[in-house]
Amino acid sequence: MSDIWPTELRVSKDRQRLTVTFNDGQSFDISAEMLRVLSPSAEVQGHGPGQKLTVPGKRNVAIISMTPTGNYAVRIGFDDMHDTGIFTWVYLRELGERGEELFAEYEKELGEKGMSREVAEKPR
Repeated sequence: MSDIWPTELRVSKDRQRLTVTFNDGQSFDISAEMLRVLSPSAEVQGHGPGQKLTVPGKRNVAIISMTPTGNYAVRIGFDDMHDTGIFTWVYLRELGERGEELFAEYEKELGEKGMSREVAEKPR
């Protein structure tokens, strides 16, 4: 078991951010968008090396549920119905500490693939 665990998980009123405070006093404010596009789920990460997906159009995604998973993680549900990501305390800490760097990589991938953070307009 990790020596690091959250003492508080707080979703903002607009459901766009998650504040995680850890037992060592560190606190991180993580956007719902980052949590969604960097979800540890197989749906996003793939089932093996090189299968990671780039998920576009999630700028305004919101957190709709958080379900404890054992003593080591939380399952986060989003308003786009994605709810298979189980975020361990270690992974939440990594997102807090390295989130800007990881999100910059995500934005670079979007650009390389001609994708956007905005929701695509549905063709008429």
